[in-house]
Amino acid sequence: MLGKGRTAVLARQAGGAYALAMKTLTNFINGKSVPSTSGKTQELINPATGEVFAHAAVSNSADVDAAMNAAATAFETWRDSTPGERQRAINKIADAIEARSEELIRVESENTGKPIAITRQEEIGPMLDQIRFFAGAARNLEGRSAAEYIKGHTSFIRREPIGVCAQVTPWNYPMMMAVWKWAPAIAAGNTVVLKPSDTTPVSTLWMAELMQEFLPEGVINVITGDRDTGRLLVDHEIPQFVSITGSVRAGMEVAKEAAKDLKKVHLELGGKAPVVIFDDANLEAACEWIAVAGYFNAGQDCTAATRVIVEASAYDEVVALLTQQAKTNIKVGMPDEEDVLVGPVNNANQLARVKGFLERVPAHARVTAGGSQVPRPGYFWTPTVVADLKQDDEMIQTEIFAPVITIQKFTDESEAVRMANGVKYGLASSVWTKDHGRAMRMAKAFDFGCVWINTHIPMVAEMPHGGFKHSGYGKDLSSYGFEDYTRIKHVMTNLQA
Repeated sequence: MLGKGRTAVLARQAGGAYALAMKTLTNFINGKSVPSTSGKTQELINPATGEVFAHAAVSNSADVDAAMNAAATAFETWRDSTPGERQRAINKIADAIEARSEELIRVESENTGKPIAITRQEEIGPMLDQIRFFAGAARNLEGRSAAEYIKGHTSFIRREPIGVCAQVTPWNYPMMMAVWKWAPAIAAGNTVVLKPSDTTPVSTLWMAELMQEFLPEGVINVITGDRDTGRLLVDHEIPQFVSITGSVRAGMEVAKEAAKDLKKVHLELGGKAPVVIFDDANLEAACEWIAVAGYFNAGQDCTAATRVIVEASAYDEVVALLTQQAKTNIKVGMPDEEDVLVGPVNNANQLARVKGFLERVPAHARVTAGGSQVPRPGYFWTPTVVADLKQDDEMIQTEIFAPVITIQKFTDESEAVRMANGVKYGLASSVWTKDHGRAMRMAKAFDFGCVWINTHIPMVAEMPHGGFKHSGYGKDLSSYGFEDYTRIKHVMTNLQA
C-alpha cells in the first residue's frame, strides 16, 4: 500500500474526488466532485495486502439522476461539436494521461494489486494507443455515398451520436475498460455516465478529473456504488444506450431491464477461450507463451489462455511443459517486486471462488502444479495446472477467472473443434500448428469472435473485440466498436422542390 507521504503527494496533485481517496471517494458529476446524498459507503481493499485503504460512496437514485441530467444537458452542445474538435480534446486527454502515467499506474496498482512493471508495460501503452485511435476515428466515420435511388430525389446517410450512454465497467481492467467505454462514446459526440466496479473505482475517478480540463462540464460523469447503483443507471429514463463489461449474469440482467425501455445494449461478458495445440506445433515455445497468456493479470481476463486442448500424441509433453512453467517460471509477488507476472486476485469473494473450484476437482483429474492459496497477506493464488479433465467438468464449462490452466486431450481435428466449441461462451480462441490449411479450417470452424493462430491474447485498437453466445454482443475497439455509439438516419431530398 502507498505510504502516507506518497499518498499526500497524489492527493495534492489530483485534487477533488481522489484527494479524498484515503477517506471517502466522491462522485464526479458535471465537472465537479460531488458527495453522494446516500450517506452510505463501502470499503476499498488493496488486494495485495488485504487492508482497507479508502471508502467509496454507494450512490442512490438521486445521485444517478443528477449525473444523468448533467449528461443530458451537456449532450445538447457536445453533439454539435465538430469531429475535429472532439479529436483535439481526446488527443489532449491522451497526452495528459501519458504525462502523468506513473501516478496513474500507482493508483491502479493500489486499487487492484497489479504488478507495477507489467501495468506500465502492458496496459498504459495500449490504453493510450486506444484513446488516440478513437480520437482519429471521430473524423473517419464511414457511410454510403449520396445517390438518386428514386429519380429526382437524393438520399444520403447521417451517422449521429445516440445521446447519453450509461456504462458499467469490471474490476479486472478498471482503467483500460473505462477507456474502452468513454473513448468511443465521447469521440462519437455522446455524453457518459460511467459506473466502475464497486471494488475498483479509483483510477476511473482519477481519469475523469483529469479529462475535465479538456471537456465541457457534464460530458464525463462517474458514479460509484454497488450492483443496485448499476441497476439504477440501466433503469433510468435518460440514457438511450447501455454498455457493460461484466459477468454473464450481470449482462442478462442488463439486457432484461434495458428491454423494458427499448434501450440499445452492448454486452461484453465472460469467456472460456480454447487453446488448441496440434502435435506439429513448436510445443516449447507454445507453452511458454500460453503460460504468460494464461497467468497474466492473475488469469482474470475473459480471453485468457486457460483452457488448453492438446492432441493425444503431444499431451504428456504439454502437461509437463506447462507444469514446469507454473512451478519455476511464473513469479507471484507484490506489485513493486521485480519480474512479477502474477499479482493477487481482485477480492476475497474471487479468492473463495477459486478455492471452491480446486476443492471440487474431480477424481479423474490431476493437479500437477499449484492448487493452493499463497501463504501471505492478500488474495494470492499459486499458478495452477489441472490435467486430465473431461468436457463436462465444471472447470471446463465455467469461467474460473484466476491463475488456473486446465488441460484436455483430443484425438483428431473434428474432436478438437467439438471440444473447443462445446461451451456456452464464444469470445476468443487460438490454434497452434505449422499446418496453414489446418489453421484456416480451425479458424473457420471455431465459434468465437476472435481466433489467434500460433499466438494468444494480443489486441490492437484497429481490430474488433467481442464474442458470440453467452459472451455477449456488440464490439469494442475498431471502427465497428466506434459505430456502435452512433445511430443511422436516412435523409432524402426532392431535387425539384
